[in-house]
Amino acid sequence: MKIENFNFAGHKAIVRVDFNVPLDANGNVTDDTRIRGALPTLKKILSDGGALIMMSHMGKPKGKVKPELSLSQIVKNVSAALGVEVKFAKDAGNAEAEASSLKGGEALLLENLRYYAEEEGKPVGVEKGTPEYDAAKAEMKNRQKDFAKKLASYADVYVNDAFGTAHRKHASTAVIADYFDADHKMLGLLMEKEVKAIDNVLKNAEHPFTAIIGGSKVSSKLAVIKNLLDKVDNLIIGGGMGYTFIKAQGGKIGNSLHEDDLMPEALNVIKAAKEKGVNLSLSVATVAGDKFSNDANRQTVDIYNIPDGWEGMDASEQSVENWKKIIMSSKTILWNGPVGVFEFENFSRGTGDIAKAVAEATQKNGAYSLVGGGDSVAAVNKFGLADKVSYVSTGGGAMLEAIEGKILPGVAAIE
Repeated sequence: MKIENFNFAGHKAIVRVDFNVPLDANGNVTDDTRIRGALPTLKKILSDGGALIMMSHMGKPKGKVKPELSLSQIVKNVSAALGVEVKFAKDAGNAEAEASSLKGGEALLLENLRYYAEEEGKPVGVEKGTPEYDAAKAEMKNRQKDFAKKLASYADVYVNDAFGTAHRKHASTAVIADYFDADHKMLGLLMEKEVKAIDNVLKNAEHPFTAIIGGSKVSSKLAVIKNLLDKVDNLIIGGGMGYTFIKAQGGKIGNSLHEDDLMPEALNVIKAAKEKGVNLSLSVATVAGDKFSNDANRQTVDIYNIPDGWEGMDASEQSVENWKKIIMSSKTILWNGPVGVFEFENFSRGTGDIAKAVAEATQKNGAYSLVGGGDSVAAVNKFGLADKVSYVSTGGGAMLEAIEGKILPGVAAIE
């Protein structure tokens, strides 16, 4: 069922949202982007006259009650955003009374789902690889089903609008969907946009198609890179992971971050790119620092000859200029991960310049651009460019798994 075609009047809808928002020491929300992202779906349910039950996780309490991770802290923010006084259920696993008393146009937020080990469905306090673990895992799967069934009993419609957790087969993201028929379970408006954005780059990309993959480790992005080699015309590899590729080719990288055990894989990627006719572009020079700190001494050096005691910290001006030419000639752009130590102001220029180039290619040349992953999103937000790219994904991990070619349980459970 498509949410656009469903009238929620007379229905109770339980919606999986991603309200895992950052809080300061006093429990105040410091960034409400995720709350605002869910509003189109939530407001549609309420304006139709439906009763709204929201459920989310916050942090990683791992089955334990941690007051600093209580969703009670964000009730006022959600109420203000929705324009409706939001009620709160302190026990997500025992909220029948609160759910049954809910009337059309009213809203309820359940307590942090990860206070319950059943949400993630992983055995707690048992060592992996032991017979006890296997038995505990089977028992936990049954408990997870029971927990999902309980959540489902609060409503007659299920909506998943939490793309950030769509790659998890949790009680609230996938298992719960088994308790609703096809006409009463659906993706939320945010999830629909996320799935469409990924389809735009993986299935319907206009060429030339350029992927910019940054970040610190090859190991975390290797499957993504391999899958993209069959789809892209240009592959830009920057950030910490680039130094593994440089060292694998005999370069001297000083103290730069790298993974020796991934060097054979890096060489395989270089070889596969050549065979498939993909233009693989690495940094040609780096802004190196003499320590991993914002106030490190800096010098720009050839990427293959970083002095001992120095480490690559940012893409050089020449590297970025090379990449800008590629980006500006592209019709589809996928960007995941920074090309330098973006959290340090003195080493953030390369990532900022990439953000500006992606925005310019989108605005001036009509390229379709999808940006995802924490630091890439932070970069477009920092420079006020979020509305200058085609789509900013809310789910880093889910987006990466989708780009790897994996099926997302949260989407599959509905589709």
